[in-house]
Amino acid sequence: MKLSTLFGEKRDLFVIHNMGRGCNSCTMWADGFNGLYPHIADRAAFVVSSAKTPAQQAEFAASRGWTFPMVSTQGTTFAADMGFTNAAGKPTPGVSAFQTQDGDIVRVSASGFNDTDEFCPVWRLFDLLPEGAAAWRPKADYG
Repeated sequence: MKLSTLFGEKRDLFVIHNMGRGCNSCTMWADGFNGLYPHIADRAAFVVSSAKTPAQQAEFAASRGWTFPMVSTQGTTFAADMGFTNAAGKPTPGVSAFQTQDGDIVRVSASGFNDTDEFCPVWRLFDLLPEGAAAWRPKADYG
C-alpha cells in the first residue's frame, strides 16, 4: 500500500507506529486512540501501523474493538525510514504527521512515545494522585 493512498480526501495524515500485541503500552495507546478516532478523523486521516500481518492486525483489532484503520509495514523499511526502530532493528512506538503540499508528501513532524508521555491521558490522570502511577503498569487484560 502506498502512503499516498492513506490520505483519502484529507490533506493531513497521522501514522501511529505501534509495536503490536506484545506491547501493553502500545495496546493502551491504541485503546485510547480508538475513542478519539472519530474526532481525529474529522480533521485528518489516521492509521495505526505495525509489522504484524494484516490478518494478525485484524484479529487483534477485533478483540479490542478498534475501529481505526490499520496498515502493515511487514516487509518494508517504512518504520526504519521514519526513525521508529532501535539499534537492533526492532520497532519503537511513536507518531509521524504528514501533509500533502503541492502534490508532494512531506513529513511535517514526528514524536516518539514513551511509557508516561502525554499521548496517553492515563498518565496525566495518575499524576493527580499523591503517589502518581506508583508501580502501576498497563496490562493486556484487566479481567
